[in-house]
Amino acid sequence: MSTIDAALPQAPRIDGPAPYLLVVRAPYYAAVVDGLRDGAARILAQVGARFDVLDVAGALELAAAVRLAVRGRRRYHGYVALGCVVKGETDHYDFVCREAMAGLTAVTLQFALCLGNGLLTVNALAQAEERSGRDGHNKGAEAAAAALRQIAAARWLEAE
Repeated sequence: MSTIDAALPQAPRIDGPAPYLLVVRAPYYAAVVDGLRDGAARILAQVGARFDVLDVAGALELAAAVRLAVRGRRRYHGYVALGCVVKGETDHYDFVCREAMAGLTAVTLQFALCLGNGLLTVNALAQAEERSGRDGHNKGAEAAAAALRQIAAARWLEAE
């Protein structure tokens, strides 16, 4: 194992059947979000998880898509939200980041969801690229690991 590999997030142990997750992506910065997805997919593969991928228009639509999934017929054990918002010269960044994060938090709490938040909010695209690469700082991998940890916790808490 190389030093880079040692820093990579690892999937937690999951008892019971392999989980089924929905990965919701806002691919405005496609290369960054593809890197986040690849990191999440690597973590999910470690536990044999199945997952679907749903693309939405932007960061503000992530929470609504998760909410729609909860209402849908497919039953997911968890969710991973991936996207990137890069600061510009206007206040738009602040509003989008605040509302996107609040929306994800609200839907998670309202429905007691197992959600890993991989929405990057950065000052420059270079920062996003650093956080979506193949090394140990991939926030998509961290978000997937967080969702899996929540699934493991939910299963433990619901066990008889």
